[in-house]
Amino acid sequence: MKTHMLTNAVFLGWLMIPLLVATVSGAEDRGGGAKQGRNSAKATFAGGCFWCMESPFDKQDGVLSVTVGYAGGQKKNPTYEEVSAGGTGHTESVQIVYDPAKISYAKMLDIFWRNVDPLTRDAQFCDHGTQYRSAIFYHDEEQKKLAEASKKALEESKRFSSPIVTEIVPASEFYPAEEYHQHYYKKNPVRYKIYRYNCGRDHRLQQLWGKEAGGH
Repeated sequence: MKTHMLTNAVFLGWLMIPLLVATVSGAEDRGGGAKQGRNSAKATFAGGCFWCMESPFDKQDGVLSVTVGYAGGQKKNPTYEEVSAGGTGHTESVQIVYDPAKISYAKMLDIFWRNVDPLTRDAQFCDHGTQYRSAIFYHDEEQKKLAEASKKALEESKRFSSPIVTEIVPASEFYPAEEYHQHYYKKNPVRYKIYRYNCGRDHRLQQLWGKEAGGH
């Protein structure tokens, strides 16, 4: 299980220690994504702890909402306890509603890659199991094409000596997580920073991406 629920007592004195994805021709001018309305589209990604994947997208101009939840599984309406136990097939995910006139799907992919370890199968950082696998859940053929092109560009860059194991799969039903998980990084900033640091997420991202690494 994920080590999310850390006690305040041990680490309260700690302070937070402070993509290469080649641009697909014309991608920045195309939003991609299942249309939610005249001015919005949807994207879904998994990159380990959903608390940590919410903040990087939440800060982007053009992002209308970010919801943490569960995707890629079989059980209907799974609970956090069921997903974290690893028996439902889901992975912790974020679903983003965005304005494609302000931020493109190619840009979203760029943010995604910089915030994950694409080389580790069925785990992200300190969290292990299929429920923490990294994945891109595409909502239409345009998203699929852009996601596969971004992965291929990353592979061809020879940045990594190990293979990229991040899944690119069709979006299945997305189930929002319990309310206390939504915007956890804002509701519980101290615990969030403790978890993120103790999990080694930022250290590993720096190893993989250097100055391009995703943020808090």
